[in-house]
This record gives sequence, structure tokens and C-alpha cells, in this order.
Amino acid sequence: MIELLKIEIFKIFKKPRTYIAFAVIALIIILIQIALKFGGKEYVGLMMSGMGDTFEEVPIKTILNGYLVCFVILNLLLIHIPILVALVSGDSIAGEASMGTLRLLVSKPVSRIQLLIVKFTASVIYTLLLLIWVAVLALFLSILLFGVNWLGVPRELQFNVMESDDVLWRYALAFCFAAIGLICVSALAFMLSVFSDNSIGPIVITVCVIIVFTILTQMQIPFYDETIKPYLFTTHMLGWKGFFYVKAVDGVTEKGSIENVSAILKSAGILIAYTAFFLGVAFWYFKRKNILS
Repeated sequence: MIELLKIEIFKIFKKPRTYIAFAVIALIIILIQIALKFGGKEYVGLMMSGMGDTFEEVPIKTILNGYLVCFVILNLLLIHIPILVALVSGDSIAGEASMGTLRLLVSKPVSRIQLLIVKFTASVIYTLLLLIWVAVLALFLSILLFGVNWLGVPRELQFNVMESDDVLWRYALAFCFAAIGLICVSALAFMLSVFSDNSIGPIVITVCVIIVFTILTQMQIPFYDETIKPYLFTTHMLGWKGFFYVKAVDGVTEKGSIENVSAILKSAGILIAYTAFFLGVAFWYFKRKNILS
């Protein structure tokens, strides 16, 4: 299976469109960094507009550092990366069918389940490499360009402040959580790929699902908040933010604390359950699929 996995990874990175996601991510991150480098004062002013005079005397460079820039980038980017993940996962099985090579693959001395495991593992590796690329550009490049200082995260009714030595581990956990969310999306696109003989369908459907679910997640309507939102995987993909919500005692931040660990674990569990469901459906159907191409 290791040899098959190597072949699948080679096939993924042989296609030019695989690199579209890496190029798009790099472009978006660099554009955000340029905007904050030259227009950061206005952004910080807008961010602090609800904080009164609390941070009036704090220099902009102290607030606008690499840690904050990375947080801003993740807020804007992690919603859209799933669309890029679908480009590869949605093509995994359907692409073989459209090229007429799927029948040849299942005729080899490898079970269909093993074939799916290899295919999905290759998609996961691609997804993780994409996330590492985001981490390198969003976090480490931002630190190089803006330096480091304490991190201030604005919330609806408060402003969480974390000392500079209390931030990196939060980003490490946030990226790990983001990996769980992106793998869930990869599993969705992979499942749809099993049902299709053309890669366009699974990719487009996955993108449409993400867009619709994201809109419902972002809408502040009580009816959706109480009925639909708790069950959407896109809602729980935002759980990475929980690592930056800290406990405070008498207005003083408790170092090393996380406000609601149980909510983060619940979101991670729901995402894992969705992933297991998508893969379960994919494996069940593929074992019974009549492959003609």
C-alpha cells in the first residue's frame, strides 16, 4: 500500500491545477500583509473603535504585530480554503472514472477498500501540506514582517490579551483543529467523488455546500441559530478561535487558560463524526458500485 500511496501522491502533484491552491493562498496572504503593512493604522483604529480610550496610548506597532496579522489572515482565509481542498479530493475517484482507468485499478490485486484508503490518505496529505503552507506564510512570514508582541483578540463585549510567550502554542493547536475541519471537507468531496463519473460534479457540489452552509453559519438569525447552525459542520470549523478566548479574573487575563475547552472538544468531535460518516458512505457505496469505465 505504501507504493500505491506514493503513486497517488505523485499523480496529485503531477497535475498543474494542484498548485493553483498554493498559488492562490500565497497571493491572498501576501495581499493582506501588504494592506496591513501600509494601512494597518486604519485597521487597528477600526478594531479598537469599541474599546474607548483603553488602548489610546498603545503604539500601533505594538498592537499590529505578526500574531495579530496571522489571526486576521486565518479569519479571512480558513473559510475559503475548503473550496481549494475540494479541487483534489473531488477528483480522486471521479477523475479515474472519467479517464477510464478506474476499472483497471479495481482489477489489480488490491481490494476496493484498500484503494479508497490509499486515495483518501493521499488527499489528506495534500490537505495537510496546504495547511502547512498557510502556517508558513500566515504565521512565520507575518512574524518576520511585523515582529511579535502581545496578541489582542477583539470579541463582542471584551478584548482578550495574551502575552507573547502565551501565543505560539495556541496557534499550534488552532492549526491542528483546522486540519480536522479541512479533512472533514476532504471527506465530503471524496464521498461525492465515489458517486460520480466526472470530477466536475463533486467539486461543484462540494463548493456549493460550503458556500450555502457558510452563509447560514454567518447569518445572525435566531431561527437558524436554534435549529440549523448547531448541526452544520461549517459552524464547528470555526472552533479554532476558541484557543484564543481566554479566562479573565477581575479583568486580568489568566495566562495559559482557554475559556471553553469543552466547546472546542465538542466541535472537534462533531467534525470527526461527519468525517467518519462521509467515509462510511463512500466505502459502503464503492464496494457495491458497478464499475463500467
